[in-house]
Amino acid sequence: MTQSPYAPGAVYRPMLARHAGEEHRTATALELFFDLCFVAAVARASSALEHEIVAGRAGHGLLGYALVFFAIWWAWMNFTWFASAYDTDDVPYRLLTLVQIGGALLLSAGAAEALEHGDFTVITWGYVVMRLAMVSQWLRAACTDRERRRSALRYALGILVLQVGWLARAALSHDGGVASFTVLAAGELLVPVWAERAEGTTWHPHHIAERYGLFTLIVLGESVMAAGLAVGAALETHEETGAVLSVALGGVLTVFALWWLYFAQDAPRRLRTQTTAMLWGYGHYGVFAAAAAVGAALAVNVAHVTGHGALTDVQAAAVYTVPVALFVTCVWLLHRRVVRLSAAADLLAPLAVAAVLAATFTTFAVLCTGFIASLLIGLSLVLARRGNR
Repeated sequence: MTQSPYAPGAVYRPMLARHAGEEHRTATALELFFDLCFVAAVARASSALEHEIVAGRAGHGLLGYALVFFAIWWAWMNFTWFASAYDTDDVPYRLLTLVQIGGALLLSAGAAEALEHGDFTVITWGYVVMRLAMVSQWLRAACTDRERRRSALRYALGILVLQVGWLARAALSHDGGVASFTVLAAGELLVPVWAERAEGTTWHPHHIAERYGLFTLIVLGESVMAAGLAVGAALETHEETGAVLSVALGGVLTVFALWWLYFAQDAPRRLRTQTTAMLWGYGHYGVFAAAAAVGAALAVNVAHVTGHGALTDVQAAAVYTVPVALFVTCVWLLHRRVVRLSAAADLLAPLAVAAVLAATFTTFAVLCTGFIASLLIGLSLVLARRGNR
């Protein structure tokens, strides 16, 4: 039996571009371990968001959450696409991945401080550590992959310059201005656009789709865990048991429906060109951020029905319905052009989003949202069956 050229355990392999049509390409054990290390960062950000909302600082918490989650998402996304193109799984690659994991843990440690108090010092250092490790990976690719050297060097240069900017921002502005963050974040988003205009890197559509699916599972799982802890704590005190169970049931129905909706899509078919793949990858910021926020929102609503927190009924409901609506909208926009849908099927998601937002003003908003999300899945199955006849 012939050993795969990328079988684990090699001390060194030249970092050459992997073939986009490689058979049986799946996530490696190292990639799965890398994802697990990001669970801590997602959990800390979600928990800090919950704390801010319950304390009556929803606006401040949501802004901080958006900024912190950008760092989490972008660092994860860059590792994922690089791995799809150049994963050698040799010793140097593993050691540089270990450096990135250390940066992810440092990022996790600073997530709450950044979100709650606007102090991005720790999270910036964690982010920079991860990104500088990526510079090393791109320089290694530039040395051995002559065909795509210009792209690799552009990635390395762009990332390196921006890390200087992030460190300067952390040193000069303790509270972190939103304007400077926006400028640097925009620069990060533009680096792949600029770099890919040279030769362009390879990536494996099925591998990328699997990696994004796995991270979606992790984020949804974090939402389930956060909600479970909140419900368990409330039930231990025997406070408003009926209302808490209503929130729990609605949350389970919602998260299950969101999982079903996401994995009902044929993602590899969407990843056909560099442009569509880039839009698909960037669009997952909304998918991941919304999915993680659902867990925080469930915990907020458990706190609300048990008499804790400073939110009104409508505010507590909106905290939950808005991220659910955002998740559904993002998934619909990312995949609606992959297959030709009937007019009725294409309207299902927008109608569901409108219904979820309208549920904000109902008495049992979380439970209503769960039923609406479940109805969306049921109607999608009915229309899909009719379309296949």
